[in-house]
Amino acid sequence: MNRTPDGSEPTDAPWTVARVLAWATEDFRNRGTDSPRLEAELLLAHVLGWDRLRLVLERQRPLATEELGRFRAVIRRRRTGEPTAYILGQREFYGLSFRVDARVLVPRPDTEALVDVALRQTRPRFMSGAALDLCTGSGCVAVAFARLRPTWEVTGTEIEPGAAALARENALRLGAWNALRVVEGDLFAPLEPNERFDLIVGNPPYIPDGEISRLPSDVRDHEPRRALAGGADGLELIRRIVAQAPSFLNPGGVLALEIGCDQGAATRALFRAHGFVAVEVDRDLGQRERVVSGVIDAMMP
Repeated sequence: MNRTPDGSEPTDAPWTVARVLAWATEDFRNRGTDSPRLEAELLLAHVLGWDRLRLVLERQRPLATEELGRFRAVIRRRRTGEPTAYILGQREFYGLSFRVDARVLVPRPDTEALVDVALRQTRPRFMSGAALDLCTGSGCVAVAFARLRPTWEVTGTEIEPGAAALARENALRLGAWNALRVVEGDLFAPLEPNERFDLIVGNPPYIPDGEISRLPSDVRDHEPRRALAGGADGLELIRRIVAQAPSFLNPGGVLALEIGCDQGAATRALFRAHGFVAVEVDRDLGQRERVVSGVIDAMMP
């Protein structure tokens, strides 16, 4: 006699692809998952080594006992709140598939706005330049930019050695190794004093410490806290970056930072206080303020 994929209720009916997906979708929906059908499809495709189209084409195919066992194992992991991206070992960002695990934050679609701003701000000199990505994490921003500005020199800095190693692995896998170097250290600390850049970007931790406990469990309990917590008001690292960036920018260079959706006004004020002009804010796909950018005044000493 068969049992449900989680091993609980006995049943005589075969567990086809369609039936397993329906069961997993309902299970995820009951647990408050945002995209239950999508997650069920991604996890089953991962277990079977298929793409999602094949799930449709072979929806009446029964799963073997061993396949059900492997699907049961990933369902258990997901029920603990472990992010789907960690279970799959990858996440798509800017059309590229990045390796991810518990060493790094899961790349978010909202962060693609930071790449958009970087590309727009560097369009006048797209043939050459030097860019710096602070808090590079998985390397998603640095790699995406390097792929689209292949004649630029790109540097990523990352304080966590494990995250830096994963960023290097992604750069190698995704064809950005020649253009991108990743160095370990806190923000600007691993750079040479005379290094200068035409563009500095960053997705620093910006969640206020007191709000960490209210984050969804998959973020709060599984993603690295150091990459989330931004101090009492969430602006601790943003203040440091904005204050130090002018010393590492060429005249007319650009700084662009991802922010929390309620931090736009405070961050714009910081930019202006440290000599940035043409300060503006860009919105993410949900029309929330997400990226603040500005140009360092060429007249600043």
